[in-house]
Amino acid sequence: MSAFGLGLVAKIFADRTDLGLPRFELTVCAEQPGPVRTELGLPMEVGHGLERMEEADLVILLPCDTQTPTLSPPVAAAIKVAHRRGAIIAGFCTGSFLLAAAGLLDGRRATTHWSLAGDLAARYPEVTVMPDALYVDEGGIVTGAGSASGIDMCLHLIRREHGAAVANAIARQVVVAPHREGGQAQYIPAPVPAGSDDERLGSLLDWVRTNLDKPLSVDEMAAYSLMSPRTFARHFKRVTGTTPLAWVRAQRLNRAEELLETTDLPVETVAREAGFGSVAVLREQFVNRRGVSPRAYRNIFHSVDRP
Repeated sequence: MSAFGLGLVAKIFADRTDLGLPRFELTVCAEQPGPVRTELGLPMEVGHGLERMEEADLVILLPCDTQTPTLSPPVAAAIKVAHRRGAIIAGFCTGSFLLAAAGLLDGRRATTHWSLAGDLAARYPEVTVMPDALYVDEGGIVTGAGSASGIDMCLHLIRREHGAAVANAIARQVVVAPHREGGQAQYIPAPVPAGSDDERLGSLLDWVRTNLDKPLSVDEMAAYSLMSPRTFARHFKRVTGTTPLAWVRAQRLNRAEELLETTDLPVETVAREAGFGSVAVLREQFVNRRGVSPRAYRNIFHSVDRP
């Protein structure tokens, strides 16, 4: 199994009750308690068997150190039982193969590491593989792409179940991006900024986040970055994996979620503060992302005492 995969899950779901965040109880289990080999060659002692899955709200299948993972009948049966009783089942990287082997991805969309997407599609033709997605949410089944994208998948689950304020607070503690859309490209040719153009782009992203209540056109962002609109759009997509307007829309939705959760501002004010032209536009974009209206979202997650 992947020590890195386990480490990132443990980090996201660590105990942060001292910060006023929800308490998560993380348990590691295996088919048989005892030593489990990691890809680093270091054994890890697992103290629990499959019976620990019987009461879990969330089961995450970790990546393993082979591109052709197998699933034993007892593990497959335990996963199916957990799914039938309503637990969320998630897997990322080669963990998505384990979900497919259990038959839980048949007729569903799923993703995995971009380099393994073709293999997943070939081995499991009943699965609709989304090779470019960071994560795919099918309700009770969620899959993530490779390695570090497990962080995005876990934060998405926390955001979905506990709201943006909790997910953002955890992201700040872990020092990662608080939210990346699942459809954002997982493979970016130049993910690490280098050079003056990228420094200008980093400054732009900070500037945009503090000016979401203002109209933000591609021309204006390009001028701020000292680029032509065409060069700016191409450079932005190369570095971030998404378009400028899609990125701004995601940031505005993030802002709207936090305001709905942590303030009593009228929805009209939330729409204005987040940069949406009207409540109708906010509602349309909000329903596209969350499946519920802003007011319904507030009823679910609102608490002025949240961090």
